Amino acid sequence: MKRRFAVAAALLASLTLAGGAVYQLNHLDESIEPKPPALATPALLARGEYLARAGNCMGCHTRRGGVPYAGGRAIPTPFGDVFAPNLTPDLATGLGQWSEADFWAALHNGRSKDGRLLTPAFPYTNYTLVTRDDADALFAYLRSLPATAQANPAHELRFPYNTQPALALWRALYFRPAVFQAEPSRGAEWNRGAYLSQGLGHCNACHGARNSLGATQGPDDFSGGMLESLAWYAPSLHDPAEASVAAWSPSALRQWLKTGSSPSASALGPMGEVVLGSTQHLTDADLKAMAVYLQGLPQHSASEPAPKRPDLALREQGQALYGDHCASCHGEQGEGKAAAYPALAGNRALLMQNPANLLRIIQRGGFAPATASNPRPYGMPPFAGILSDKEQAALASFVRNAWGNKAADVRPLDVLQLKTQRVD
Repeated sequence: MKRRFAVAAALLASLTLAGGAVYQLNHLDESIEPKPPALATPALLARGEYLARAGNCMGCHTRRGGVPYAGGRAIPTPFGDVFAPNLTPDLATGLGQWSEADFWAALHNGRSKDGRLLTPAFPYTNYTLVTRDDADALFAYLRSLPATAQANPAHELRFPYNTQPALALWRALYFRPAVFQAEPSRGAEWNRGAYLSQGLGHCNACHGARNSLGATQGPDDFSGGMLESLAWYAPSLHDPAEASVAAWSPSALRQWLKTGSSPSASALGPMGEVVLGSTQHLTDADLKAMAVYLQGLPQHSASEPAPKRPDLALREQGQALYGDHCASCHGEQGEGKAAAYPALAGNRALLMQNPANLLRIIQRGGFAPATASNPRPYGMPPFAGILSDKEQAALASFVRNAWGNKAADVRPLDVLQLKTQRVD
């Protein structure tokens, strides 16, 4: 009996200590310097609008066909849907009763006005790096928007992910508030690019590898990962075989971020939305800074899987399908057409280990964003209603292994598995 009591007491003490540690870790750096409300000058509002573009805030906080920034868009996660809230200054449903300090606590600490812990689908793991001055300018701009009364839908997270204790434990494991600190050994331009990419731009919210609980290794990890709820793959920016831009010319990278197109690539899928709503609006100086930072990322390649036996019959079927549906635009030898249709020969977007993006483009078409600098980009029609799962796999397998390309075949099961994922 005494032994059982001792074990129970030790367990209770351990749980108490763990609970205290979780509490402490969820209340780090919460002292907020009192400041008088910022005067909403035209210059401050312009700066805030620019920062909102840099963060692509409207992209998540506007439902399809809805009022900009009024919220309501579902953000799919592996744990259920999260709905982006109303950022307009409506008193009942928006930010009308918030202060600059409340807004700073949301960005920096991941806490709502009432003290609730926010779900990390709101990427405060990145936004914590934003400076207080930038947060105040962004808030001033949001307060200047027309107030729109639109109630926030309740999140549809599964248990236990919809509980505050689960969020507290997640934050204790994976979140520490920290304003961006410039790297003294780097120049001002590199640091500006790092600030934009790691902070407001939250690039690794898509391009970061996530563990089973949805956490990344930090805002400077761009190892790539599957956006399972969107059925797209965000490729690694560290890997020369995926999406590293280290070998690009700086001008080509700036052009791609500005227009969504470059001589060798187009921004499609979720990245097309980012270019449309965010990077095309950035200044040339900031685009150059981001290019300097992204081109300086550490380079490393993922390990290649063991080669599989090629399915020659599947590739032969794909060759016929390519001739019928693709060759007129992309060329008999996959050479493409400059400024119109991308070359497929040597195109690394086709050759990644994960074929999800190639299949999504075959299924849903390829549409670069219509930006101010490229208002009428060429597009590719969808083939989901024309090609069966086996035919899509055959076509993908052919283009991944023609004209000097070399990659694993795509199986019909790969197509089926991708189709079963949530797609908005």
